[in-house]
Amino acid sequence: MSGVWQLLRPRSVAVVGASADPAKTAGRPVAYLRKHGFEGRIYPVNPKAADIDGLRCYPDVRSLPEAPDVAIVLLGAERTQQAIRELAAIGTGAAIVLASGYSETGEEGARRQRELREAAGSMRILGPNTIGLVNLTDRITLSASGALAVDQLVSGGIGLVSQSGGILGALLSRATARGIGFSKLISTSNEVDLELADFVDALADDPATRVIALYVESIRNPAAFRVAARKAAQAGKPIVAFKIGRSESGAQAAASHTGALAGADGMYDALFEDAGIIRAQTFSDLLDLPMALACERPLNGRRIAILTSTGGAGTLVADCLGLAGFDLPAPDAQTGAALRALQTGDHAALDRNPIDVTLAGLQPDLLRGAIRIVLESDAYDALVVIVGSSAVAQPELMADALRDSLALNAKPVLAYISPHAPRAAEVLSRYGIAAFHSPESVSAALGAMWRVRARGSAVASAPPPAPEPVSCPERGSLDEARAKALFARFGVPGVREIVVRSPAEAQRAAVQLGPRVVLKVLSGEILHKSEVGGVAVNVAPEDAGPRLTQMAADVRRHTGQTPEAFLVQEMVSGAAEVILGVHRDPLGTAILLGMGGVVAELIRDTTLVLLPEDGTALTAGQVEAALRRLKTWPLLDGYRGRERADVPALVDAVLAFARMAQSLGDQLVEAEINPLFVKPLGQGVCAADGIAILGPGAGGFR
Repeated sequence: MSGVWQLLRPRSVAVVGASADPAKTAGRPVAYLRKHGFEGRIYPVNPKAADIDGLRCYPDVRSLPEAPDVAIVLLGAERTQQAIRELAAIGTGAAIVLASGYSETGEEGARRQRELREAAGSMRILGPNTIGLVNLTDRITLSASGALAVDQLVSGGIGLVSQSGGILGALLSRATARGIGFSKLISTSNEVDLELADFVDALADDPATRVIALYVESIRNPAAFRVAARKAAQAGKPIVAFKIGRSESGAQAAASHTGALAGADGMYDALFEDAGIIRAQTFSDLLDLPMALACERPLNGRRIAILTSTGGAGTLVADCLGLAGFDLPAPDAQTGAALRALQTGDHAALDRNPIDVTLAGLQPDLLRGAIRIVLESDAYDALVVIVGSSAVAQPELMADALRDSLALNAKPVLAYISPHAPRAAEVLSRYGIAAFHSPESVSAALGAMWRVRARGSAVASAPPPAPEPVSCPERGSLDEARAKALFARFGVPGVREIVVRSPAEAQRAAVQLGPRVVLKVLSGEILHKSEVGGVAVNVAPEDAGPRLTQMAADVRRHTGQTPEAFLVQEMVSGAAEVILGVHRDPLGTAILLGMGGVVAELIRDTTLVLLPEDGTALTAGQVEAALRRLKTWPLLDGYRGRERADVPALVDAVLAFARMAQSLGDQLVEAEINPLFVKPLGQGVCAADGIAILGPGAGGFR
C-alpha cells in the first residue's frame, strides 16, 4: 500500500496527544473515529490517562503495540517534532500534523517546518497546520473538524482536496445539510510533504470518486499538478477548482506590456485550461458544479427545457441560461400535443419555453407525465424543473416524480428550488438529482456539463515534438530591428523597413517604402518609444527628413539621450492588430495573445496558452481555441461585414513564436510583438514592433 493510500485507508491509527475530554479539540479524533464507524485499531497516546473512551491509552509512541499506518499528532509545534521523529523510528506509514506555527508564521516557522520534514525521514506527512482528512467511503475520520459532530455523514462521489482546513469543514457541513455526498475530503494546508498533486493522483485511481473538487491557494509543484490533472482527465473524472486570490494589486511589468496584461491569476486560468480543469467562478460553484457532474448524465446538446408551475422562477432560469448561450426552443408540435393531451383547460402555457404547466395542484401523475413527455422529446437535451412552493410542505412530491424520471433516459435533470425549502434540496440530492437555490447556479452547472462534454469529444491529435534547444549569441535588450530579425529567424515575418541615420537617408527610404511611412527612433534602451516622442505615423516621403530632425530633438528632451539611428517602415492599413508575448511565471511559461496596438493595456482582452513541459510543442488547435476565447475574436472573423483576417497565418506566427520561446528557454528573458498586423485572408501577418531581451542562459526550454 502506497504512503498516500495508507493515509487514506489505514487499518490502524495512533492519536498522539489524545484527550479524554471529547469536547476539546484533542479529544475529537478518537470520538469521531468511534462515532462514525472506523473498523480498524485505535491507539490513544497520552501519559496522563490510562484509557480514553474505553480504549487503552499508551504513555508514549515507543509503547505502542505496533507501528500504526497513520498517526494523528495533536501536540504543539515544539513537541510535535519529537513525536514525528519517534513515529518515523518505529515505522509509522504517515502522520497528520494539526499544529500551527510553521511556515505560515514567517521565517522562524519556516525553519521549524524544514526540521519537521527532516524528522519524518521516509514517513509521509499531511500538514502541518491541517485539520486532517475524512474518508467517507470507508467511514474513516482522521480529523478534529467540528463539522464531524453531526450524527450522519453522507457518502458520495465527490473527492475534495483543500489547502484550507476551515474550508474543508465549511464545505462538509454545507454538503451534509443539502444531502450532497463526498468520497474523500483532504486538507493539505502547508504541504511540507504531501500536496495537491499527490491527492489528485490518488483520487484519479479511486473507484468511489467520480468528480474532484479543489480549493486552491497556490500550486507549489505545477509540473506534478499538470501530470496528475491529466491522469484524472484520462480516467474520466472532471476537476473543478476554486482559486482564491483573484484580485491583484497590480502586475509588475518589465520592458513589455505582457507582464501587466498576463497577471498572476491569468496564469492559473492558463494552467487550468491546459489541464482540462473547470474553474469555479464563485465559492458556491465549488459545491454546485461537482454535485451536478457527479450525477454523470452527459449533456449532448445546448437545448434546454424548463418545466415550471411558477412563471417568475422559470423566467429567472431562462434569463440565466440565455445569457450563458443555451437554447430554449418552444415545444415542437409532437411534444406540445402530448402535453396538451395530459392537461385539460386553458391554464397552461404549452407553446413556449419555459413550459408553464399548472399541473392541477401538482398531482403526482400529471407531474410524472409532463416530465416524461419532455425528457422523451427529441427537441431537448436536458430538463430543468422549477420546484415551487409546494416543496416547503411536501418536499417528497417533486423529488419522487423526478427520481422516477431518471430511468427514462440519460439526459441531465436539474432542479431549481424557488422557495426556501432546504428539506427539498436534501431529498433531491439524496436521490441523485442536482438541486440549486439560485438560477445562476443552474446555468453554471449546465455550463460545466457542456465543457466536460466538449473536452471529451475533442479529437486530440498527437502534438509535435518540442524544438531542439538553441542559443543566441546576442545579449541584453535588442533594438527593434534586431528583435524582429530574431523573430524572423523562427518564422515570424516583419514589416518592410530600413534603418537610417540621417534626414537624407530617411527621405530616400520613405520614397522607397511610401506613399506613407512610419518613422521610429531605434534604440535598445528606449523600449516604449511613443512615450518619448519616438514614433510618427502617416508620414509623407517629403516630410520624413524634417520629421526625423524633430524626433531626435523630442527624444533628447525626454530622455537626455541623442538617438543615432531610426527606422522607416511601410505603413500597413486595413489589418487587425494583435499582441503576442512570452510570459514566465512559477507556474510555467505561457504565450500571451490579445488585442494589440496602443490600446492593448486599456482593452486588456488577452488570454494565455501554457507551453508544454513534456517534450512536445503547442498545436494549431490550442492556438485556435485561445483566439476564440478573446472577446474581440469576431474582429478577426469578419465582424459585421469586414474582411476576415488571415487567421491561419496568425496561428502559424503564434506557433513560430512559441517555438522560439521553447528553443531559447531561459535565455529569452522577455519577448513581445505589439502590434502583429493580421492582414485580410490570404495576405499573411507581419510584426510592426518588437521587444526582445536575452540573458546568459544556455538556451533550451525548461
